[in-house]
Amino acid sequence: MTEILREIGMIARALDSISNIEFKEQQLTKGQYLYLVRICENPGIIQEKLAEMIKVDRTTAARAIQKLETNGLVEKRGDAHNRKIKKLFPTQQGLEVVPVIRRENDHSDRVALAGLSQEEAETVLHLLRKIRGNVEVDWEFVKKGGKRDY
Repeated sequence: MTEILREIGMIARALDSISNIEFKEQQLTKGQYLYLVRICENPGIIQEKLAEMIKVDRTTAARAIQKLETNGLVEKRGDAHNRKIKKLFPTQQGLEVVPVIRRENDHSDRVALAGLSQEEAETVLHLLRKIRGNVEVDWEFVKKGGKRDY
C-alpha cells in the first residue's frame, strides 16, 4: 500500500516542480502560486486560515506571504474591529497573474487525467478526498502536539 502514497507524492512533486519553473516569470517560486490563488479565492483570509487550508505550518506560510507582499502580489490590511488581525488581499498585479496560474492548472489537469473517463476521474477525486480526510485527522493531531503511535 505504500506505493499509493509514493505515487501521489511523485505526482505532486512533479507538478509543483513544473509550476515553479513556469511561474518564475510571474515572480512566483516555491509554491507561492498556491497561496496567491487561495488568497484570490478568499479575499480577506487571515494567514492562519490560509496555512491550514494549504496544510503548512505558520512559519512557512508567513515566509511565502512575505515574498508575495514584497513582490507586490498581495497586501495585508488591518481588520476594522481588531487591529491585531491582518487580512490578506490580492493586489491588481496579483489578480492579473491568477489567470496564468489557472490556465496552467487546467492544462496539468488535462495532462494528468488523459485517458481516464469522466467516471474514472470522479472516482479518483472521491478516493483522494477520502484519503485526504484520513490524513487530516493525523495532521491536526500532530499539529497540536500529539505523537502518533506507530
